[in-house]
Parts: sequence; structure tokens; C-alpha cells
Amino acid sequence: MKYFSTNIGAGIKQQYGSTLLVALIMLVLLTLIAISAIKSTTSSLQVVGNAQFREEAKAAAQQAIEKVISDGNFKDTPPAPQNIDVNQDGNADFTVTFAPAPSCISFKPADPNDVGFPTVCASSIGAVCYWTVWDIRAVVSDVQTGANVVLHQGVKTIAGLDTAVIACGV
Repeated sequence: MKYFSTNIGAGIKQQYGSTLLVALIMLVLLTLIAISAIKSTTSSLQVVGNAQFREEAKAAAQQAIEKVISDGNFKDTPPAPQNIDVNQDGNADFTVTFAPAPSCISFKPADPNDVGFPTVCASSIGAVCYWTVWDIRAVVSDVQTGANVVLHQGVKTIAGLDTAVIACGV
């Protein structure tokens, strides 16, 4: 009977650290995957932050436009810039300006049969009031970052003859 002798030490000597080399390559690959994931997460957070800023800026512009429209003086006097506090912390988050001033886009004489016709417009001499359509352009600036958003809002309102002549060119 023949016995084969196995030399266990000979197999280990022949490897010359290949396990260490494979482990180092795997460690480098895992590090690259981790760095890629971190960069992807960072850019995703920037995208979400920009989307949030845009929505807050639109809300600030809408709030300022609603103040201007409810005031009603925008037809005769350009609105003043407004500081808007979106998060109600007492500090202005956005500055809203109205440049150029609101402009009259169209007009037509008001008819007494129109819905919402004001009684002050009734006259025996004919139309003294006009339905006017206005474009109000709000430019929102972030006080912190300097980023800008522009929002346009149209509004239909009744105007007297003097406003229609001056602003709309009747």
C-alpha cells in the first residue's frame, strides 16, 4: 500500500498573499460604491431644497399679488415692494417687487346686464366703467441666497373712464 504524503505547508507558501490582494480590491470597490451613494444623496438633497425654495417663492409672490389686488390702487399707482415672511418667524424671507408696473392688457365697456356690474357705473350717458384685464408681474428675491422667481397673475376688474383712458388707452 502506498501512502501519499501531503505537504500542507507547500500550498500555503504558493499563495503569496493573493487573498490579501483580493480583499484590498474588494475594499476599494466598496469604498467607491459608498462615495457614489453619498454624492448621489447630496445632489438629491440639493434638488429637493431648490424645489422647496421655488414653491415658497411662488407662495410669497401669490401672497404679495393678493395684497396688491385687494388694495385696488395698482391701476393708478405702481405697487411698492413687499417683504414677505413665509414661515411666520418675524423675519422677512422674501422681497417681492412689481417691475414693470401692472399693465392693462385689454378693456371693454361695461354693460349693465353684465354679472357683477356695479351700480355706481350706471349712467344715462352710456358706459362710464370698463372691464379691464391686467397683468401683474411679481419678482421674488430670496434675501439669503439672492435667487429669483418671476410670477405673472392676470386679474379682471372694473375701472372708471379716467383709469381706462390713462392705463388702457381707451
